[in-house]
Amino acid sequence: SHMSGADSASPGAELSVDAAYIPQPVSDSMAAGFLTITNEGDSADELTSVTSEAGEVTVHETIDGTMKEVDRIEVPAHGQLVFKSGGNHLMFEKLKQQPKQGQSVAVELHFAHSDPVAVKLPVKAATYQPTAGHSEDSGH
Repeated sequence: SHMSGADSASPGAELSVDAAYIPQPVSDSMAAGFLTITNEGDSADELTSVTSEAGEVTVHETIDGTMKEVDRIEVPAHGQLVFKSGGNHLMFEKLKQQPKQGQSVAVELHFAHSDPVAVKLPVKAATYQPTAGHSEDSGH
């Protein structure tokens, strides 16, 4: 039986994912992945792991320019968890084959409270920058 969030007695996180991509990797066994997780719900959730048939995926947080692998990372209520170049990112390792531009890599995001979310990360040019967000204003 399918329960909609509106009928649920305990409104939890409501997660959606967009701006997902992988820049064309230079390495044939490692790649970085980026995406934005938006939480429209009233409760925070946590991204606890990412799995992919393509290889191993780890989650890295960047704080003050220092990158560290984390076990879990918060998705704030009515907020976003943003993975972007120079910030938090997913790290693909031990890839079975090098992702090429035009292909996509399927991953599954696992959360502390919400159901897993399947996402396809299209492989873009190495220089690709997503247009979403406020990056356009940075040149002024």
